Amino acid sequence: MHRLLLLLFMTLLVSCEKSKPPTPFQAIDISWRYASEPVNFHLTDPNGKIRKLSDFKDKVVVLFFGYTHCPEICPTTLADLAQVMRLLDKDAAKVQVLFVTLDPERDTPKLLSEYVPFFHPSFMGLYGDAQTTAQVAKTFGVNYEKRVEKGSYTLDHSDGTYLIGANGKPVLLSPYNQRVELLVQDIKLLLQTAHD
Repeated sequence: MHRLLLLLFMTLLVSCEKSKPPTPFQAIDISWRYASEPVNFHLTDPNGKIRKLSDFKDKVVVLFFGYTHCPEICPTTLADLAQVMRLLDKDAAKVQVLFVTLDPERDTPKLLSEYVPFFHPSFMGLYGDAQTTAQVAKTFGVNYEKRVEKGSYTLDHSDGTYLIGANGKPVLLSPYNQRVELLVQDIKLLLQTAHD
């Protein structure tokens, strides 16, 4: 009898899982994190203008956290995102890539204005003070830690790129080193859903 009940319970579990509709996205849908409160931020662009997510409500926002002194992950990701923009062709005008620095101590507005658009002219760098940076990172579940080495420092930080649909939904998380073609596919799906 006990075995029969266990078998019945496992069958129910499997059938519940099967009933969930498959997601069309390659990235992980993390919209559930923002069910009670919409995702947002208040950060400053290199021209000193305060930017909010709603400033880009008609676009798909591609959001990445990093820092300009990053030796590998950040430049690789920005180079991949530049390739994404090339592959999107005309649709690239409906996409905004935002690079949020986790190192406002060194990443000055001038440095951000030169470094970020170097990868693609439409890319925008954003910054906040230490407290604002910590708050925005927490909102997106980004962890970072300063590691002092020989009179300087590096930052250990979460990687991954956030894809945010028009009007702030859905919110997807694409892992580091995701194939460029899959990023393009997800962005095109987000553009499609925005106009359905």
